[in-house]
Amino acid sequence: MRGFLPAWALALRVVGLTFRAQLEYRGEFWMRVALGLAWQTSIIVFATVLLGRFPGMGGWSSDAVLMIAAVRMLGHAFYEVFFGRVGELAVLVQEGRFDAFLLRPLPVYRQVQLSAFPSNALGDLLVGGSLFAWAVWSIELEWAPWQIAYIVAALVGGMLVEAAVFTALSSLHLHFPSAITWSYWTEELMTTFGNYPLKILPGVISGAFTFVVPLAFVAYFPVAVLTGNTAGLGVPVAVAAAAPLIGLAAFAGSRVLWNWSLTRYTGVNG
Repeated sequence: MRGFLPAWALALRVVGLTFRAQLEYRGEFWMRVALGLAWQTSIIVFATVLLGRFPGMGGWSSDAVLMIAAVRMLGHAFYEVFFGRVGELAVLVQEGRFDAFLLRPLPVYRQVQLSAFPSNALGDLLVGGSLFAWAVWSIELEWAPWQIAYIVAALVGGMLVEAAVFTALSSLHLHFPSAITWSYWTEELMTTFGNYPLKILPGVISGAFTFVVPLAFVAYFPVAVLTGNTAGLGVPVAVAAAAPLIGLAAFAGSRVLWNWSLTRYTGVNG
């Protein structure tokens, strides 16, 4: 605890400094917030139109599908707040700015996360939080204490699953900065398919989103457990229910991979 609290105090000071630095260019700051709002709102509009045209998607009610979208989007907003800079690691390597992190007496991964204030995440949080509140109000659940605890754990677990995926991909960025294209492609896949029941997809694709890119553990499996839509998940119900723990384990594994990759980093010039 002697080291934990000062580390967080220092992190908050750095966040405050990067926030004030971004406010020096207020037009750009509010534009980034607006872009976050516009992007997430466009996803909601598309999902709303789709649900209005095709109610009862894959045997799921519209309210349950809305809950999947809400959990994924709010979990993504948390990811952007706490871990989003890892997705831009390739840019830091290409520009030669990453090497300076190796000279400072702070964990390198933490420095990457503190390198810029995530202003776009403010828009993500506003939209994701609003959609989540709407979904909770709309869905027909009693919200027993275990359900409340589980949905909180699911949001944290979804954040960690996404952080695990992009932390693992950023391990490649340390050596192959051009691999950032894979991150953009993966983000596009998660944004496109993460808001709907994966059982509507062909078995091979839903299997890939479970065992290759673990998108199913972000929102689909937790909401299936909450709502009782556990038929055709492709995994045992116990595995689906353990999605938050699997997210934690996946993130821990991705950090081990990232640290191993860091020890083999040779600099932008090789």
